[in-house]
Amino acid sequence: MDILIDIHTGSAPPPVAIVATDPPSHAAYPMHSHRHGQLIHAIAGVMIVRTNEGSWVVPTGRAVWVPGNTEHAIEMAGEVQMRTVFVAPGVRTALPAKCRVITVTPLLRALILAAGALTPAAVMSDVHCRDGRVVALMLDEIEQAPALSLHVPMPQHPALVALCTVLIHDPSQPVTLAGWAQTAHMNERTLARTFKRETGMTHGAWCRHARLLLSLPRLATGTPILTLALEHGYDSPSAFAAMFRKTLGVPPSEYFRER
Repeated sequence: MDILIDIHTGSAPPPVAIVATDPPSHAAYPMHSHRHGQLIHAIAGVMIVRTNEGSWVVPTGRAVWVPGNTEHAIEMAGEVQMRTVFVAPGVRTALPAKCRVITVTPLLRALILAAGALTPAAVMSDVHCRDGRVVALMLDEIEQAPALSLHVPMPQHPALVALCTVLIHDPSQPVTLAGWAQTAHMNERTLARTFKRETGMTHGAWCRHARLLLSLPRLATGTPILTLALEHGYDSPSAFAAMFRKTLGVPPSEYFRER
């Protein structure tokens, strides 16, 4: 699958292109890749982008950078409006080498919309003219944007991948290190060491982090905090809210305001 075909059928894609897409509710794009790197911006709704290295949750007002030739799948958590910035290899060598989620500031959002109104031939015009400056500043903003902690890293060990995948698809299930060790036919200490080495997180921290991020699509639809806490394996709304604030910097009730 290559969305770039839609904007430049019959010839090479332009060095930088912006594509507007309003996919069907709950649409899913299977694993695919592009030569171009891409910034996938959620203007409205929540997306989940998956690669072999993990999952990235992309709420309204954020975007995920996916480097060129990275196999990835995209799932829409309900209705989503997307704007995708495609950047050809070599246009900007300072763009991130790995996937990351960033905040789309009002400036970056305005630049994406302005660049999207340009003709493909004008998009990479001389930086001494207005069109070129718009695109150059847009790429500057993408390059310098700090990463947000909206990544759920995946281990490499096949048994651990399988266990993590089960939790991702059913975050309400009870999980213990002992239970995972038994299922994976590993002792607890070996599992704990392997998990920390491959994900950079302890087993318990990973489970809490994954459950929290997986709650964002439901939070965006107005699901009550009590329901979210129970659906995502938390003992109480206060425990869920405390972890939410610690991880994302604001309480759940404020996360989607003015995004």
